[in-house]
Amino acid sequence: MFSKRSLIFALMKIYYSLLILLYSLCCFGQAEEAQLLGRWQDSTLVGSFAHKNAYNEIWGYAIPEHEYAIIGTTKGTHFIEVTDPQQPKEVFFVAGKDQGGIIIHRDYHDHEGYLYAVSDEGESSLQIIDLNQLPDTVTVVYDSDNLIKRSHNIFIDTTNALLYSLLSRGGITSFSAMTLFDISNPTQPIFINQYNSFGSTRASQVHDAYVRDNIAFLNLGPDGLAIVDFSDPMAPVTISTLTDYPDRGYNHSGWLSTDCTNYYMADENHGFDLKTIEVEDLCELEIGTSFNAEVASTTSIPHNQVVACNYLYTAYYYDGLRVYDISDPSNPVLSLFYDTYPEVDSTQFRGAWGVYPFLPSGTILVSDMQRGLFVFEGMGDDCFNQDPPACLMQNCLSTSTTDLSSPGTIAVYPNPVVNNFSIQFNLAEVVPNMNISLLSLAGNVLQQWTIEEIANGEQLLSFPLKKEVANGFYFLSLRTEEGVRAFPLVVNK
Repeated sequence: MFSKRSLIFALMKIYYSLLILLYSLCCFGQAEEAQLLGRWQDSTLVGSFAHKNAYNEIWGYAIPEHEYAIIGTTKGTHFIEVTDPQQPKEVFFVAGKDQGGIIIHRDYHDHEGYLYAVSDEGESSLQIIDLNQLPDTVTVVYDSDNLIKRSHNIFIDTTNALLYSLLSRGGITSFSAMTLFDISNPTQPIFINQYNSFGSTRASQVHDAYVRDNIAFLNLGPDGLAIVDFSDPMAPVTISTLTDYPDRGYNHSGWLSTDCTNYYMADENHGFDLKTIEVEDLCELEIGTSFNAEVASTTSIPHNQVVACNYLYTAYYYDGLRVYDISDPSNPVLSLFYDTYPEVDSTQFRGAWGVYPFLPSGTILVSDMQRGLFVFEGMGDDCFNQDPPACLMQNCLSTSTTDLSSPGTIAVYPNPVVNNFSIQFNLAEVVPNMNISLLSLAGNVLQQWTIEEIANGEQLLSFPLKKEVANGFYFLSLRTEEGVRAFPLVVNK
């Protein structure tokens, strides 16, 4: 027979079990727990002094018949083969220039078979790691603080071969909110410019960025969001800023939807929601819906977001992985969840750091700050093999034409260029002796054309590019007796 105390305990257990069941039904609806396929962690790693995190950023890379998770730690960069997701195994390791408890952040991005790696602590550097010899080996081909000593995050505009270094320290400048580098030669980055102001906003930092078609969405931490056109990196144009919105805090990170209509953004503050920003018209930003991890905790906090096809993947610190169906942007629906950090929530920063959903298999990679690599079954949407459509965002600030010193206008197109480009003149008077030069970002002349006379009225001239001109960012210089005009030109053969 049960004692009174045992009976009360049993009833309380049933009561709390029912509460948990009802809460799950209420809050998760049709959401399912993600299928965990495999895990990897290294028990020998030390945690950071600040957050006890041994692990940080996650990235992914694939070659035929092989897939890799790339995870940062206090020690360096670990290459984990996840071709068999149920048996992740470390196959290569690259030591960071600085290591140990001082390290909190590392960040990664790849371009043309090279991985770019940075850290935001210690006596660090920019490392460029050659991945072209996989599956046999990886090789560090560049490790220097001449350009970057420390960087909080990086983003690479792979179309234009531009590396955005965010919260950048050391190298050419002691500090800048953001610094831009040309990586058209992947192993020899070239400094282009540094930036600390965007429009009327003097930014203390650019914490993170997403860039597509030269349009950069810049997360300015305490200063909100800026959207900037970097078609001309020597004279970028700030299209709009967003400094007042619900749950405004530390503007941390975001990602653009595949169709370029919405930007999904997180403020790294406990209890703050994710936001949808409607961006079809870049000059008339609209605040859309807000949503969260659908948990009861007031200390829930989003960290990093990635969009792949119609899903938003979020590393949600204590709440682990959250995947939302955003096929209807006005109503994001939580579809998949997994708590990678089962410990009690607090006001610290622990749990899921980053997420990567772009492997050909669809496998989802998640890094947890304390518990390492998690490998999950994907959404089954074959997003890796789908080319995103061209962005149709309305940029209200036209940059297609530029005034000449003489009365009239000039336009250069197409941009990007494949093999040939054209210059359309509409001049009020004749312009004699025009010298046209294609320049690298370092100022080297790659091609030249001399036109004895440009007639008044409308004229269209075409120019072929040499085969040796590689993909990348260039300037087109038009020099006359009255002065010089320069136009940005992207080559993408």
